[in-house]
Amino acid sequence: MARENLNDIVAFLAVAREKSFTKAAAQLGVSQSALSHTIRGLESRMGLRLLTRTTRSVSPTRAGERLVTAVGPHFEDIQMEIEALGELRDRPTGTVRITAGLHATETILWPRLQPLLKKNPDVHLEITVDYGLTNIVADRYDAGVRLGEQVAKDMFAVRIGPDFRMTVVAAPSYFANRPAPRTPQELTDHDCINLRLPTYGGLYVWEFERGDREINVRVDGQLTFNSSRQILDATLAGFGVAYLPEDTVAPHLERGKLVSVLENWCAPFPGYHLYYPTRRESSPALALFIDALRYKRNK
Repeated sequence: MARENLNDIVAFLAVAREKSFTKAAAQLGVSQSALSHTIRGLESRMGLRLLTRTTRSVSPTRAGERLVTAVGPHFEDIQMEIEALGELRDRPTGTVRITAGLHATETILWPRLQPLLKKNPDVHLEITVDYGLTNIVADRYDAGVRLGEQVAKDMFAVRIGPDFRMTVVAAPSYFANRPAPRTPQELTDHDCINLRLPTYGGLYVWEFERGDREINVRVDGQLTFNSSRQILDATLAGFGVAYLPEDTVAPHLERGKLVSVLENWCAPFPGYHLYYPTRRESSPALALFIDALRYKRNK
């Protein structure tokens, strides 16, 4: 293929990865019509249909999947090596894409990365807030943030936060006319505010531990949200019982706006870790972020 057509391959990989002409066009900074014209031209020159298009979706054909598998990683390696050349400049450069939950983003990522970004204007950061167990390799993220027990074994992981603890809370008005639960099982008699996870659309199961006993409870109630921030607002308004990070509810507990229950069933577990594939180690921008985020126990 002629060298000037390599940009067409880049365009195809973007569409195949995003499964959307609209998203790929926005990522590449071109119009959707121009991108569609580029893909049609590439298919014409190759004499193969690379994408299957419907009114609702775009997906690679068998030939398209083979092209993604064959050349996609090489283009990623080229991009990584170009970014790595930033080490030879006076100032580091590059873009780091991270996927993380809202709590980790607000309490760890953004507070710690702000000073680094101000000192390194050529380093770009993209954070996608996502509660799902995102495949960072397939979705082309440089790194992700998960609790320690959720990190895949084939990833490098760096601890970025202390041990993590969830707590069960409700507004005093909620318990005004009903007894507080004394065991996790009694939560099934209460209006509990659920968190819906994007992965498979399931509801988050509340996890408890006391000594050698571990109990998972599937709760029910009037309200379900996909964000902990809305759950907190509804809890403060007296709509039910919630299962939220301890540091998130601490100020409200101190002011008496919330009360906690089942404290002896809420054991701490390994905190947030930044994880990434081994092949991303050479990224100078990511290395900066790792150093800034690394958890230091003496602090």
